Amino acid sequence: MKQFFVFIRKEFYHVTRDYKTLLMLVGLPIVLIILFGFALTNEIKNSKIAICDYAQDEASQQIINKIAASNYFDIDRVILNHEQIYSAFKCGKIKLAVVFPANFNNDLSHLNKAQVQVIADASDPNTAVILTNYLSSIISDYQLQLLQNSSPQMQILPEIRMLYNPELKGATNFVPGLMAYILMLICVLMTSASIVKEKENGTMEILLVTPMSPFLVIIAKAIPYLVISLLNLVIILILSVYLLDMPFNGNLLLFFAESGLFILTALSLGLLISNVTSSQQTAMLISLLGMLLPTLMFTGFLFPLENMPWPLQVIANIVPAKWYYIIAKSIIIKGLGFSFIWKETLILAGTTVFLLVVSFKKFKIRLA
Repeated sequence: MKQFFVFIRKEFYHVTRDYKTLLMLVGLPIVLIILFGFALTNEIKNSKIAICDYAQDEASQQIINKIAASNYFDIDRVILNHEQIYSAFKCGKIKLAVVFPANFNNDLSHLNKAQVQVIADASDPNTAVILTNYLSSIISDYQLQLLQNSSPQMQILPEIRMLYNPELKGATNFVPGLMAYILMLICVLMTSASIVKEKENGTMEILLVTPMSPFLVIIAKAIPYLVISLLNLVIILILSVYLLDMPFNGNLLLFFAESGLFILTALSLGLLISNVTSSQQTAMLISLLGMLLPTLMFTGFLFPLENMPWPLQVIANIVPAKWYYIIAKSIIIKGLGFSFIWKETLILAGTTVFLLVVSFKKFKIRLA
């Protein structure tokens, strides 16, 4: 029995001396509980909305005040007409708009009935339904206050319009996110693992002494995954449109150009990981935990980013999949052109250049 406890003590020594393993055993649960604790929630808070008040009367102002007092909404702007509403939706600046018609208070006082138009960005159907339910509850609460203070029954009827996705199809939200996830999986994981495999097998040195430059050797390793990723993209798109009945409202050529840019970004990240690691196990671990988990968490297709604390929202800005998700939704669902996604495109292009420069600076011609 004494020998048994000696062996247990020896194993504890092994674990405590291996700082990488110890960090995984202790640090990973802490990181996961913090991330999922903030992200896994059905509540949506501080969503940016717009108010278009044609009435400018007491009743509309009271409802606006109740909306502003709610933690669920953040009134981003007061809009004067419907054209500005649709422009704000196209730019992705708001998720919901509330329109009070002219003579709102007059209709409520004399006809005992008035309407409020609620326009939601239904490219994310779950968020749209939740936000419209929140707003309907605020309007119902105001209506109960009116019933307590007046004898005739007054009705405020929300007229809800789901923009871009009136049928509330879930594929419109999940397909662009899955595209980002699958492309990241293939490009980052496979590229980094394949190059590190050459190092482990000792064949990388053989490739580097060939007449071809090291730069072209690395590019040649990445091109097959670029072709496979584009092929996967075509398959996903065909299945989504014809099997899941997802609409494609944008320019197909623009979509493939933007997808190609994102693939290059992911390949660049895979090259960087391969240059800073020496084993396939380490490369795959960094790829899975360091990139694929943030892709699920910080892209926005599973969990609304506005739910998260601002430090996590800042971290989300350095995840390339977030910007591709915005681009894909803007093209596929909203049918927008390059003028609405140039900022996100510029961010992806800058990220790609940065990763490539760092990758080739880290690349060692001599492996020994």
